[in-house]
Amino acid sequence: MAIAVKLEDLLHDRRMTLTELAERIGITLANLSILKTGKARAIRFTTLDAICTALSCQPGDILEFVPDAAEAVPSSRVR
Repeated sequence: MAIAVKLEDLLHDRRMTLTELAERIGITLANLSILKTGKARAIRFTTLDAICTALSCQPGDILEFVPDAAEAVPSSRVR
């Protein structure tokens, strides 16, 4: 998938555990773990908002677009 989740890095920077974040925002540890490992297929804006509020960050600090090599369009084909 072309979207990388950088939640683990943010938690490390904030010296916060996944369990503490889950308690602060009222989301199960299991659901946050799925997000942290990059296995989530979607994220609700309310969840993203709660994470950003708890970690004092922007959505772009959590999610990053990293195109797969197979998905990248060669520059000679872009018009």
